[in-house]
Amino acid sequence: MAERRNGSHDDRPQAGPGSRRTGSRFDLTLLDANHTNAMPAISLAEPRDYIALLKPRVMSLVVLTAITGMALAPGAIHPTLAVISILSIAIGAGASGALNMWYDSDIDAVMTRTANRPIPAGRIDREAALAFGLILSLLAVSMLGLASNWFAAGLLAFTIFFYAVIYTMGLKRSTPQNIVIGGAAGAFPPMVGWAAVTGGVAIESIVLFLIIFLWTPPHFWALAMFKLKDYGSVGVPMLPNVAGERATRLQIFLYSLVLVPVGVAPWLLGFAGPVYGVASVLLGANFLRHAYATFRMPDGDEKMLPAKKLFAFSIVYLFALFVILLGEAVARSLLPAGWY
Repeated sequence: MAERRNGSHDDRPQAGPGSRRTGSRFDLTLLDANHTNAMPAISLAEPRDYIALLKPRVMSLVVLTAITGMALAPGAIHPTLAVISILSIAIGAGASGALNMWYDSDIDAVMTRTANRPIPAGRIDREAALAFGLILSLLAVSMLGLASNWFAAGLLAFTIFFYAVIYTMGLKRSTPQNIVIGGAAGAFPPMVGWAAVTGGVAIESIVLFLIIFLWTPPHFWALAMFKLKDYGSVGVPMLPNVAGERATRLQIFLYSLVLVPVGVAPWLLGFAGPVYGVASVLLGANFLRHAYATFRMPDGDEKMLPAKKLFAFSIVYLFALFVILLGEAVARSLLPAGWY
């Protein structure tokens, strides 16, 4: 066969980007290992996963209590600005939830109650959750400041900081009083709603704060009792793990004894009507009944039915109080003066 000369076509592979020369031959490696590893990972997250980061069930309680605080506040706010303010508070609550899930993703992966959350389940990475929470925090505070006033915005910013930093990063893993002190974060929303209208705080908003603040320990300690092993497996010092079941049952009952009269206080102080007065007494009596049944629960009770019933009813109790308060406030605004 004739030898190809200058100008003849060469069928041999030519050097190209990403190829290496070895002697007189070319090693055709278009994508080396480093290039392959640099390919961006495909996110498995769906919109519902980002919604889950916001803790929508907690957010619903935040929205309810914030609207109630706003409705009870003296003065007026433009309806559009009121909607934006409530939306801002809701976004702030969601931001707190996202930051909490970002920091707690290590223990969430171990606990059965939280193992399917977006981060431990691998659907959202930690960095994305952190960025999501920080962006929402800035958005929420800015929106509230522009829509209402900067005192309310500052109080919202403090609420986010309190929950994400003081409670989640500081108290939760260091003291059995984590729920007692950290519960303040969940109690601020009605004060923020009140401040969005008035630009300050008052005894009424402080009472609303105290209702949620005093409700938090019995609610979460009842949960911690029948999730004892879950919290113990990750080293979170919840009261039942540290002080034992008997001491926890006593604390639940004592906090309940203080909570119930504070729950009636809006009626006694005159900023709630008779419907709330009667309902708060009846609901409080039932709360005490469940708390006492939990207190009387025998040591080593594996089923812990009284604690489970208290936990379930505590949710009904708080929602009912604030729904009735809100309903009465709406009724007073719609009915002629003196009719309610």
